[in-house]
Amino acid sequence: MRQPGSDSTGSSTRWSLVSIGLGLGFGLVVLAMRDASAALTYLTAYLLEQSLSVDNLFVFLVIFQTLRIPAEQQQRVLNWGVIGALATRGAMIAAGVTLITRFHWVIYPFGVLILLAAARLIWGQQREREIVVNSCEVCSTWVARIIPVTPVLQGDRFWVRSAGRVVATPLFIALVVVETTDVVFALDSVPAVLSVTRDPFLVYTSNIFALIGMRSLYFLIAGAAARFDRLRFGLAAILVFAGMKLLLSGVVDIPAPISLAVIALALGLSVAVSAGTLPKLGVKKPGI
Repeated sequence: MRQPGSDSTGSSTRWSLVSIGLGLGFGLVVLAMRDASAALTYLTAYLLEQSLSVDNLFVFLVIFQTLRIPAEQQQRVLNWGVIGALATRGAMIAAGVTLITRFHWVIYPFGVLILLAAARLIWGQQREREIVVNSCEVCSTWVARIIPVTPVLQGDRFWVRSAGRVVATPLFIALVVVETTDVVFALDSVPAVLSVTRDPFLVYTSNIFALIGMRSLYFLIAGAAARFDRLRFGLAAILVFAGMKLLLSGVVDIPAPISLAVIALALGLSVAVSAGTLPKLGVKKPGI
């Protein structure tokens, strides 16, 4: 199977910069529509969502490697995956905002959920990998119990007709696992972004632009996944900060500029450590 890194690194870098530029540039739109405070809040929410989306990408890499999906077909799965995620994230954001608005006490289980997600990033990586790999067993996955599945790839097709019946291909299994994995990750990221703002417009638009950038970031990061083996510590720190911010929201009011600085610092330090700019922590490399 051709590795994701074979998808032009230069092209992936350019598209990543374009997508991130669009995400950051939308802050100017928010500034024009609202005010400087709203624009800063949007940028904080966007940086948070874009950072947490990186964890999804490492899992997507495991999915594609397990199912042996060629790089060309990976693009198709990710494109459809983003479209599906836009719908599911919208529904989950609406539900989360409604719950917090009507039942303020919901912030506490949300906060605990975020802290558990941080712990999963540090200590649950191997178990997470096992679950993903098991979900990719084409002929024994839960999808095969609902619809017939062929273990043979059929180009870029999700479905084929065989012996007079419609059967799913491994590409469809990859799409289903990508979508369900994104829903699981959204259970962490949506409460996390709600720690920054409860404004549905800012929450959803920050999610939209983070999702748009996922495809290019995937091909950029997947080719050098081993170099980002310490990134999860920065993501865990961001989740801990978001969880505590939510749990203490009635006691301590943390301004958006401080939240933005904390998220940027945690992300920047973990990237620097992974890239070798700073000394690495004395821990084992992940299995991905």
